[in-house]
Amino acid sequence: MSSELKELRASNDALPDAAELQRRLAAEGYLFFKRLVAPEKLWRLRQEMMSVIQDVGWLIAGSDPMQGIADINMRYTEGDNEYSAGYAEVYKIENFHRSAHWREYLEVVEKMTGSAIMPHPQKVARIWFPKYTEHTTPTHQDFVHFQGSFDNITCWAPIGDCPVALGGLAVIPGSHKVQRVLDHHFSLGAGGLIVDETAHEDIDPVWHTADYEAGDALFFPALTIHRALPNYTDDRLRLSLDNRYMLEGDRIAKHMLQPHGPSQLTWEEIYPHWQREELKYYWRERDITVVERDMSFSEKGFAEALALARGGDEDALYMLKRAVKNGKDGLNLAAAVTLLNELGVEA
Repeated sequence: MSSELKELRASNDALPDAAELQRRLAAEGYLFFKRLVAPEKLWRLRQEMMSVIQDVGWLIAGSDPMQGIADINMRYTEGDNEYSAGYAEVYKIENFHRSAHWREYLEVVEKMTGSAIMPHPQKVARIWFPKYTEHTTPTHQDFVHFQGSFDNITCWAPIGDCPVALGGLAVIPGSHKVQRVLDHHFSLGAGGLIVDETAHEDIDPVWHTADYEAGDALFFPALTIHRALPNYTDDRLRLSLDNRYMLEGDRIAKHMLQPHGPSQLTWEEIYPHWQREELKYYWRERDITVVERDMSFSEKGFAEALALARGGDEDALYMLKRAVKNGKDGLNLAAAVTLLNELGVEA
């Protein structure tokens, strides 16, 4: 592990003590558990998901899908239509959605929050290619993307082993104590927004992570600052779960009731592939408060990208060209087209 990265504190010793879990979460802004779930459950899920990923052409043909050996000529990321086409096939997998409802996750989130909880309907899989480090998920707080409530809990879990070199998650302990949403700015990477953790006097920017193993899980609230680490391997795909839990009766943003955006799917396109019924539209019977999504975060990032692109910033130009090429909804694509035309840049 790099000298710039510190080890996460494992809280397995506190699992029987809900009050201690709540104290640690309040003090440190995360809870990390080694092998919270039996590794075999993750390995089975990995087999199923990686087999589909191989079928869509992202792994070397004929290789063992469990090894996750990526075809780096097929490198895509969120925002690319090619990524969405492959991700959609993975997103239909019933057991992937069911994993967020595993008893081990539900019970520990109930303990750390002291409340009845519900998994967000929008489940997220992260599929990250090697040799594509410029698209690594940037430093951010989850609230700007998922919204609803500061009390939402994220659970990140590797689907298989994930040493530091493969690009697991890192957090800044105590950063949630800012008790506010920090200014985020344009960036490449999933979500397209970044926060400068060094610009705030009330944040000690020391990053903590782990050489994760199958069954490990990292939990943190919506204001904890975190980021993905780059995938520095030569040819291995990083696969992980990235799901959220809310308190019963709390707020949820409307878009979190829909499938993850990069899948470009509806529930009606997902559910025919399932064998069981009980988790279909399960949230409709639960006590939740639905609120509108605040678009100001993404709108600000897009406006910054326009301004940066006008000044020749290569990352901003790349993002605008990709947005126009892929016809992404929710962005002012007309402004992007106009600017690219002014600059003589072909989308």
